[in-house]
Amino acid sequence: MVIVDWLSQLFDLLPVRGQLDIRCSFGAPWRMEEKNAPVGQIPYHVVLAGRAVLRDPQTGAENCLEAGDILLLPSGAGHILHDGSGEAPVLPSDHQQQHLLLKESAGTGPRLDMLCGRFQLAGFHARMLARYLPEQLIVRAEDGRGKGVSPIVDDTVLHLPADVAEAVRTPTGQHLAMLLGLMRAEAHNPGPGTRAMLNAYSAALLTLALRHASEGKDAPVGLLALAGHPRLNPALIAMLDDPGRNWTLPKFAELCHMSRATLVRHFQDLLGYSANDLLLEIRMMRAANLLEKQDHSTGAVGEMVGYQSEAAFQRAFKNHMGLTPAQWRRSARQEGHRD
Repeated sequence: MVIVDWLSQLFDLLPVRGQLDIRCSFGAPWRMEEKNAPVGQIPYHVVLAGRAVLRDPQTGAENCLEAGDILLLPSGAGHILHDGSGEAPVLPSDHQQQHLLLKESAGTGPRLDMLCGRFQLAGFHARMLARYLPEQLIVRAEDGRGKGVSPIVDDTVLHLPADVAEAVRTPTGQHLAMLLGLMRAEAHNPGPGTRAMLNAYSAALLTLALRHASEGKDAPVGLLALAGHPRLNPALIAMLDDPGRNWTLPKFAELCHMSRATLVRHFQDLLGYSANDLLLEIRMMRAANLLEKQDHSTGAVGEMVGYQSEAAFQRAFKNHMGLTPAQWRRSARQEGHRD
């Protein structure tokens, strides 16, 4: 029997396509402001060289991004990036290259090299990730001991030099640093297939970034904290692997070798939601996928995701998705034909 990890199961449930759109080459002072992303899109930014300051336009809170850091916006929220000097920015010019849009500014201060793209999902898949991931997720290129990693040393490096390998001590950190090296090399030295390669690297970037964040000591509250907790991870894997099983809190507690009360408390503290909330979400995602891709009856789909009564499944699905299963199936297939 093949045991599949939680992250692979998650992306089986929520298929994601990556797309790299823009390379930024800015000299300070510079500033870029992004509006809310369309439904189903998760913007990302990768700082390859230099530094950037992330500003939340709602709260004014700021975070500094260094070389090798990755910023994900699971909620698609608008955001501001700037050089931190407070000076009036030099307006960039746009140059359409063969595979990317190059945004370039002629500022004479410290330079920034950054890649900008997006992950594309179905709207209801994106809403799930937004619910269980932080609004702004910064994945730091560091080893957890505060040592920053600059994984790129020139335009052609495809592997980690010895000093960087020493700095990045976790296997995931090493893989992430190498992936960023590949992305920069391909963006700076395009050739046949560059666009396909950059988009494939983008999809891999999301997986590695989430893995890296879940392995850190300070994984943010939500799905990453839950996945990174060794005693609760079995419950998450069980939900993703077999959502149609007659799961109960005592069964999850037994899997995790803890009491029911302890399980409930840990789920609320780490995830921000109950185990039953997450199980319902996974069941509805699985049901939506089955309705779109398969020709099973509504009752059969309901049974596959844990409902013995078709009426109970109909009620649960409409309450969660806003449409009946039949309406959802028609809408999803019409949308698929338009794509």
